[in-house]
Amino acid sequence: MGKRVVVPLTVAWKLGFAAVLVAAIFASAFMRAPRRAVPAAELRRLVVCSLVLYAVGALASLSHHAAVAAVVYGAGISVAALAAWLSRGRDQEDPPDDGDEPVDEQPPPEPDGVPWLDWARFEREFREYAENHGRPAEPPRVS
Repeated sequence: MGKRVVVPLTVAWKLGFAAVLVAAIFASAFMRAPRRAVPAAELRRLVVCSLVLYAVGALASLSHHAAVAAVVYGAGISVAALAAWLSRGRDQEDPPDDGDEPVDEQPPPEPDGVPWLDWARFEREFREYAENHGRPAEPPRVS
């Protein structure tokens, strides 16, 4: 008969706890982002909460309360992972994520490589704009 491998209960719960935390971190990185963005103030609160939990975990570690420290560290990691996931949400002003088109698209160049601009039309429109908004059409001359 084969030998039985017996894992102590303390090692088993640590391995299971580590697996849950790793799963939370991967979920925050790879799960579909939330449909709506979370306000920055809310994200800051979550980050501050996770830092406070890390500090409490450090105090528990220093006072030799390993189980309490592990649970509090785990809570801090979970809150940080939640904040990371929520930070991936989209604002309505964000450009669509097509992946094919660049966000900062330049106009197509002319055959010689330089984009064409109708300067006469630009100057006419600029003068009309300046006249309609009570501004001088000509910039002040510097001598």
